[in-house]
Amino acid sequence: MNIRNIAIIAHVDHGKTTLVDQLLRKSGTFRENEEVETRVMDSNDIEKERGITILAKTTAIHYNGYKINILDTPGHADFGGEVERIMNMVDGVLLVVDAYEGTMPQTRFVLKKALEAGVKPIVIINKVDKPTARVEKVVDEVLDLFIELGADDDQLEFKTAYVSALNGTASLDPDISTQQESYDDIFKLIIDEIPEPKVNPEGILQFQPALLDYNDFVGRIGIGKITSGNIKVNEMVSCVRLDGSIKQFRIQKLFGFDGLKRIEISSASAGDIVAIAGMPDISVGETVCNVGKEKALPILRIDEPTLKMTFMTNNSPFAGKEGKFVTASKIADRLFRETQKDVSLKVEQSGNESWTVSGRGELHLSILIENMRREGFELQVSKPEVIIKEIDGIKCEPYEDLQVEVPEESVGNVIEALGNRGAKMENMTNENELVRLNYTIPSRGLIGFMTDFMTMTKGYGIINHTFKEYAPIENVNIGERKLGVLVSMENGKSTAYSIGNLEDRGIMFIEPGCDVYEGMIVGECNRENDLAVNVVKGKQLTNTRAAGSDHTVVLKRPRPITLEYALEYINMDELVEVTPENIRLRKEILNTELRKKHDSKK
Repeated sequence: MNIRNIAIIAHVDHGKTTLVDQLLRKSGTFRENEEVETRVMDSNDIEKERGITILAKTTAIHYNGYKINILDTPGHADFGGEVERIMNMVDGVLLVVDAYEGTMPQTRFVLKKALEAGVKPIVIINKVDKPTARVEKVVDEVLDLFIELGADDDQLEFKTAYVSALNGTASLDPDISTQQESYDDIFKLIIDEIPEPKVNPEGILQFQPALLDYNDFVGRIGIGKITSGNIKVNEMVSCVRLDGSIKQFRIQKLFGFDGLKRIEISSASAGDIVAIAGMPDISVGETVCNVGKEKALPILRIDEPTLKMTFMTNNSPFAGKEGKFVTASKIADRLFRETQKDVSLKVEQSGNESWTVSGRGELHLSILIENMRREGFELQVSKPEVIIKEIDGIKCEPYEDLQVEVPEESVGNVIEALGNRGAKMENMTNENELVRLNYTIPSRGLIGFMTDFMTMTKGYGIINHTFKEYAPIENVNIGERKLGVLVSMENGKSTAYSIGNLEDRGIMFIEPGCDVYEGMIVGECNRENDLAVNVVKGKQLTNTRAAGSDHTVVLKRPRPITLEYALEYINMDELVEVTPENIRLRKEILNTELRKKHDSKK
């Protein structure tokens, strides 16, 4: 069978998507004159801006009579569930490792999933052209990681290729002078090393969606591999549901993949990766079979959410002024539509105009909020909270494996900060004036840590974490912000005069001329308690001139507020107001007197 199904796995930013670019280019998938942007697989705006892959993408290339289906997987821990399910669709993986950074926490995570699924690995050492590349050492690190993760003898015999995906060169020799502009060696490796799909073309139909997509014309689309039999458009089929029940439906559309295009096809057979439409609520892990010959495949595991937030309609004094979609019905509609294609997301109505949204991590939820904001939605969200589970009568919370790399001069501060957040050090190594620390930390301890970490390491620190397990709650008071905030006590426009007078009280978040309302957070206080301030007061004008009156007020730059920063920054009694134009921080109780009464009762 001339089909090879492979996934590309790696740590964030080690060059998976750039490598897929080159495989598409070098295989002749694009016409000579076709204009193709870089990182062509990252199709969504946020993916392009941040340089991360959020959703797994499928593409297919043709080389010497072989069809190679490639899945570009997300490298970030919040999207790890997709990596696991994709392993059921492929027979081999290309493990991409940065020639300088070497094996990182996500490398371990994705490789572990691949080895557990028993797929064949090929190791690609990327960025070999970097002056800091340490190719041989990194190959040893990869081998150590394989051994540590319990790879069998067959998996340990992995082949290695050396590439610079950015320059479009590759070689099977670690010596950088042997790099060539051709990727033929890589294609031959894939064809020779990766086994053909273990499938039964003559058997009864078995197709299992491992990924979902959604569009307004055909509804939900299931993407997966046909493990047995054939499938045709307009055919009546049965779906064995997750609860064991059976539902019949007609295949309305069948899609195959060719290059970057999803093309309509009339039939497909075992071994190929396809997308089907026709059942409005098809779910990951269900099995599509011939009518009367229902035989379910093992159900796929879906990662449970570990973090939840409350989404609400905007009820601030500025509600409805900046957004296109502001009503509860529009927000509910949008949230439930997101669950159609994201199986790791759970949405439950929690009040008249509020919903509890649970996901895999802060990034997972903040990307949903950012997408909604760009689409014209206006909403408010609460501080992210971890999901507590009761296991054998004991309250347990999620814990994560954390790895940080910091310059030597900031090690002390980082160790102290992590200690205060309930982290336990597992390991510490020192290399080239950089210290690598490994910790186990409650997920709560990571909420709001990112900003502090970047400040402590002056932006030179690297931080990575992956979900480890649920374990008993040990430390109660972690994760709240220590400093208080400056809260506006008036409605109006802020003035340079009043902001100038408040600068010694803390750091401002707003500029002069900014619309503010009572209860809106306008800055960070340099003490532990909150302070109600007047930022709209203007200077009293009189007709007598004082000696120093003509000096211009020079203000410090306000601290920029991004969505991620806002979600990490707020405490439990605060909310983030998100509109297409602004991100504002506010107190839940806006009225200054009522808030003081409430706080005094605590």
